[in-house]
Amino acid sequence: MGLRPLAPGLVILAAFLLVAILAPVIAPYDPVLQDPLARLQPPSLAHIFGTDNFGRDIFSRVLHACRVDLQMAIIGVVFPFLIGTVVGSLAGFFGGIIDLCVMRLIDIVLAFPFLVLMLSIIVILGQGLTSFYVAMALVGWVSYARLIRAQILVLKTTDYAMAATSLGFSKMRILFKHLLPNAVAGSLVFSMSDAVLVLLSGAAISYLGLGVQPPTAEWGVMVAEAQGFVTQAWWITLFPGLSIVLLAFGFSLLGDAMGEVMGVHE
Repeated sequence: MGLRPLAPGLVILAAFLLVAILAPVIAPYDPVLQDPLARLQPPSLAHIFGTDNFGRDIFSRVLHACRVDLQMAIIGVVFPFLIGTVVGSLAGFFGGIIDLCVMRLIDIVLAFPFLVLMLSIIVILGQGLTSFYVAMALVGWVSYARLIRAQILVLKTTDYAMAATSLGFSKMRILFKHLLPNAVAGSLVFSMSDAVLVLLSGAAISYLGLGVQPPTAEWGVMVAEAQGFVTQAWWITLFPGLSIVLLAFGFSLLGDAMGEVMGVHE
């Protein structure tokens, strides 16, 4: 039952990864090349996804944008995952003042709406992908920290954890070799759903002009640039929008499959 969404999820993500790698080879045109004579052309044999208001080939831009958006989804999850895992593990295992400080810090971060806090950090740091990654790391780690902390609190009372303590193993060995590998399953499953959130957040930030900057091809930027032409050139927003939905769907399917296989329910 749990394996049913695994194959389509892997196929979708593998396809996007392949497109990202081969984009310079597959794309028939330069993604930033403007052709005023080819403005707002509908899908055709020459431009299978049509052209935008600058005469740029949308198919080529969608392919190249895949590299940026896939990078955002992966990097935007990796750093919060690593930070949250380490911080949550230490808080749950050692407790006391460490746990108190971590939980109060988590409460402070969660007191602000996610997107508002993200935007505030990016505005302070400046536009660009680097600022986006920093903002995601500073905001996104709290969910992983809470998940790991809760698992560690349960696992450190198990028989094998107490046996490791009675054998004289160091606390760091008990935590990172015996407890953490058994506690990380829930976070791995959550990371797939989080990748969807990161992808949508990245597109939204770029749409607002604070993420990837034109003329770089990025799906959120493409939708933002096309908002004034939706009624007369539907294809400009359709294809980058579908790309966002399809990649997010792939991550969701993989997350569902992982949750069933690992016996984790979000």
